[in-house]
Amino acid sequence: MRHATAEDLDALEPLLAELRAITSLRERKRGSFSRGSKAFVHFHADDDGFYADARLDEAFSRLGVTTAAEQADFLSRVREVLAGSG
Repeated sequence: MRHATAEDLDALEPLLAELRAITSLRERKRGSFSRGSKAFVHFHADDDGFYADARLDEAFSRLGVTTAAEQADFLSRVREVLAGSG
């Protein structure tokens, strides 16, 4: 598994745009978002597709984000975590 390249991130641009719209997240570099001073999400790719490593609790969780359904689930989980943290 490798970190997502610029070409990979091009394919994920609609998902990145959704993350950019979340005001509590800051995109430090393309495809790497932080929440406050802590890293929150970044992306990986391999032959099977795309993955997000997101801090949904104390540790990072790896979630598939290749399909529209996976992306919707991921965004839902991100919004739920952020809403629960006040």
